[in-house]
Amino acid sequence: MLFLATTQMASAANEMPTPAVPAVAADYLIGPGDTVQVFVWRNPELTVTVPVRPDGKISTPLVEDMVAVNKTPSHLARDIEKVLAEYVKAPQVNVIVTQPASAYSQIKIMGQVQHPQALPYREGMMVLDAVLAVGGLTQFAAGNRAKIMRSEDGKSQEIKVKLGKLLDGGDMSQNVALKPGDVLLIPESRF
Repeated sequence: MLFLATTQMASAANEMPTPAVPAVAADYLIGPGDTVQVFVWRNPELTVTVPVRPDGKISTPLVEDMVAVNKTPSHLARDIEKVLAEYVKAPQVNVIVTQPASAYSQIKIMGQVQHPQALPYREGMMVLDAVLAVGGLTQFAAGNRAKIMRSEDGKSQEIKVKLGKLLDGGDMSQNVALKPGDVLLIPESRF
């Protein structure tokens, strides 16, 4: 009987949910304010969770002032491996962004919305998600003149979005996918 109860408790413990870590895309660029976990396989004393400082660098045991900003987690892991190779034989490093907090991981909604603000980006975020999160458009919004300002590879891009067609007409073709760093602008209507 005791064995059965112990087995049931162990089974229940295995089913307990683990705390969720926000998922970031593979091409996510680390920015200031993010928190990253640097895991060094078979070297627990080198495994740490650190914030990305305002200067864009991190410091871990044996690796001081490593530039992390504008790198993917995989790229940062390879750079850390190169430095650790002086001290550790064949280091294997994994970098996980545990708390994306930088402007690189935000969507900004500005203009004629109820509560203009920056929202944390999440994978699969669409224009409709952002508009609903800020309370919708004001009565003065020119929804069909909205646009997304996006910067990719150092080039600015403007994507027109007809929010009026999306919100009033249900035109889902206007429900554009957002990317980290996007700015959604909703201008005021002309009278």
